[in-house]
Amino acid sequence: MPDRQPTPIGALANAGIASLAPSGQKQAVVHAVVDGGGAGPAPKAFPWGRRKVLLLNATFEPLTALPLRRAVVLVVCGKAEVVHGDPAGAVVHSSTSEVVVPSVIRLSNYVRVPYRGRVPLTRAGLMHRDRYRCAYCGGRAETIDHVVPRSRGGAHSWTNCVACCAKCNHRKADKLLSELGWRLRVVPAAPRGPHWRLLAGVTEADPLWLPYLGEPAA
Repeated sequence: MPDRQPTPIGALANAGIASLAPSGQKQAVVHAVVDGGGAGPAPKAFPWGRRKVLLLNATFEPLTALPLRRAVVLVVCGKAEVVHGDPAGAVVHSSTSEVVVPSVIRLSNYVRVPYRGRVPLTRAGLMHRDRYRCAYCGGRAETIDHVVPRSRGGAHSWTNCVACCAKCNHRKADKLLSELGWRLRVVPAAPRGPHWRLLAGVTEADPLWLPYLGEPAA
């Protein structure tokens, strides 16, 4: 395994992933149709235009989530291999070949990506961190809340934002926890690790990704 810094999600264009075709050659264009004739239970459905595929480095380190069309081009060009295909056995057919619809692919060659430690605060990332559970009552979270309201000087940060259900969010309004007699179920903290940079930008993660993300995501 190469000696390297931890790999973040982002700056992949500078690392060579954005330019996939060999010098002097045109990049492959895939015009395809999907055949979902496989057996077994149907997987979670993602429309063609919105479906994402987890991209791993050659060392199986998670890099980013790619659009399905981009992932298929990587596989067709020989730049990546399919690690996990669609559980339903769906296949992409082009005019000359066919490729199993991938859920997870791995680059054939290792790509070094500059290290960036801080994970950006996003709604998706915060919901993953709090496992979609309200920080106050433990119910299903639907929104986010500032523990110390912004109107009272609270920061928009990992340590002051939590997942929250609509009922608790309405009851809390712009009050402090001490004024309500409430307590947080878990003290909020900034997540660490390159997989969190990926989760911060992905609304829905395919269950097949979880073994590669370092920590489970609810």
